[in-house]
Amino acid sequence: MSFSSKVKAELLSHISTGRHCRMAELAAMIAMSGEYRDGVWTMRGENTILQEKITKLTALLDVDINTPEGRQMLKLTDHGDYLSVNPILVERNCCKQAFIRGAFLATGSLTDPEKGYHFEIVCDHAEQADMLARLIRDFSIEPKQIQRKKYYVVYIKDGSMIVDLLNIMGAHVSLMDMENIRILKDMRNSVNRRVNCETANLNKVVSAAVKQMEDITYIEQTKGLKYLPERLREIASLRMEEPDTSLVELGKKLNPPLGKSGVNHRLKKISDIANELRRNQNDQ
Repeated sequence: MSFSSKVKAELLSHISTGRHCRMAELAAMIAMSGEYRDGVWTMRGENTILQEKITKLTALLDVDINTPEGRQMLKLTDHGDYLSVNPILVERNCCKQAFIRGAFLATGSLTDPEKGYHFEIVCDHAEQADMLARLIRDFSIEPKQIQRKKYYVVYIKDGSMIVDLLNIMGAHVSLMDMENIRILKDMRNSVNRRVNCETANLNKVVSAAVKQMEDITYIEQTKGLKYLPERLREIASLRMEEPDTSLVELGKKLNPPLGKSGVNHRLKKISDIANELRRNQNDQ
């Protein structure tokens, strides 16, 4: 079962205690999941979870959505070929939450958080998308909207906002599952960043050591290490003996010991001497 299906299965068992909230959730599902022709509403496709939730709520509310009285009760406005929801139905925060839950059950989807963060609800009409986006913003969550072919999509790609929205809809088990996945992903990303950083630093150290040894070898072959002042000759010999040793450890082995910056300064002087010898060789 996909993560999106797990969320919907959890929301199936979520039945609001307030009659007004049940009406808001049912109105959202009716307006967004079906077709309305000649005064008759029919659900599009086969969505067993949605059908079961609609059946539960219509029974609890004792409402027939295919009658003018039923549509009036749910504040559904008849536009001839589709139904819209009167905003008066979702003035309370609890009803807004129920409406968002119903909209998600009707046409929503949620990507597996192991793969990425993407929550969306697909609407048939722009006014549906605008209303849904406004309701979500009332909970300090900023959704985005886009038109995809003939549909209007309200979506969120921020992981923390999706978690907040799961809480608003009442999918608390799914919320905890997603939070656990987010924590593990953040830990993996943190470890990967640290490993990459340490690898990059190690590569820099190795490259620097190789260059230092090349410079020392060049001086030794052209002039001999006696060409270097004693303090540079000492660090040059030590570097050749211990190519893998860090600058800090090299400094500790000098007499007297020398700090990292001091070792680096001496090796830089050796590099300058080697480069000068190379230039003189090329000029001849």
